[in-house]
Amino acid sequence: MNLIILDRDGVINYDSEQFIKSPDEWRPIPGSLEAIALLNRWGWRVVMASNQSGVGRGLFDMDTLNAIHDKMVKSLAQVGGRLDAIFFCPHSADSTCNCRKPKPGLLIEISQRFNVSLTGVPVVGDSLRDMQAAVAVGGLPCLVLTGKGTKTRKDPQLPPQTVIFDDLAAVAAKLTA
Repeated sequence: MNLIILDRDGVINYDSEQFIKSPDEWRPIPGSLEAIALLNRWGWRVVMASNQSGVGRGLFDMDTLNAIHDKMVKSLAQVGGRLDAIFFCPHSADSTCNCRKPKPGLLIEISQRFNVSLTGVPVVGDSLRDMQAAVAVGGLPCLVLTGKGTKTRKDPQLPPQTVIFDDLAAVAAKLTA
């Protein structure tokens, strides 16, 4: 099975320092939805794994998060794309949960749900914690320079095996070439 794991904010959609707190604030990065549709056409299972601490902080509730994801799913469908699953950590940054990246809990859950090893599976994100979670499960850390990616690229803790791409469209182009 060809599986790819994507972060949400800064990878699929524009990020915000104030969090994406409503469907109106969710705006796709140009080319990201088409990139997911391309991956789908080439037989990739596309799964999203995202920290959503705004829930834990009380900035928005689960109904709002579901509405944001509903908008994303419908926007993807309009270009012929889909996500095979959406995983998220709703806990705040100070939580001791195992699902908040950089901890590997979300990715381990994906591995168990899809009954696959994550060794070599591309994990696409824009932050150091995305890359660290990828390495923790043996995945291939793929940094996109959208969102916080340009800043993350300069982090001395960036895992040496990280592959860097301009955006999600560049990742999809490489994987479907």
